[in-house]
Amino acid sequence: MEIDKKSMKKMFPNLIKELEGGESKVRIDSVRADPVKAEETVVDAEEVMVAEAEAALPDKFRHYNPTVVDFIRRCDTPTQAEEIVAYLLKRGEVTEEYAGEVRLQLKKEGLRSFGPKKEDGDYFKQGGIC
Repeated sequence: MEIDKKSMKKMFPNLIKELEGGESKVRIDSVRADPVKAEETVVDAEEVMVAEAEAALPDKFRHYNPTVVDFIRRCDTPTQAEEIVAYLLKRGEVTEEYAGEVRLQLKKEGLRSFGPKKEDGDYFKQGGIC
């Protein structure tokens, strides 16, 4: 199946701009003749990058599992909070008793009684990443 340049421009205008633009081209300075050695080099580099990224993360949120309150604090309405509680209860992540306590607090004291609304990137800000 052959496609002419005019059809390509029509179907993929942004891709054509990138290809013809020149600013996103990557220069290749070397070639590895041994594919096994090349793969080992890439794997080693990826392992180093992952290790560096993990070391940069503050321990505060390493392996952190958000609680029902963390999810509720992202809600805009009490209805959304109720849906969160019902979902976590259905999955068995909260007990019936705790779900009842959360619902009672939601009803009596309101949505923001669980804390201020968490915005996008909240954990990054708290962790000092952003």
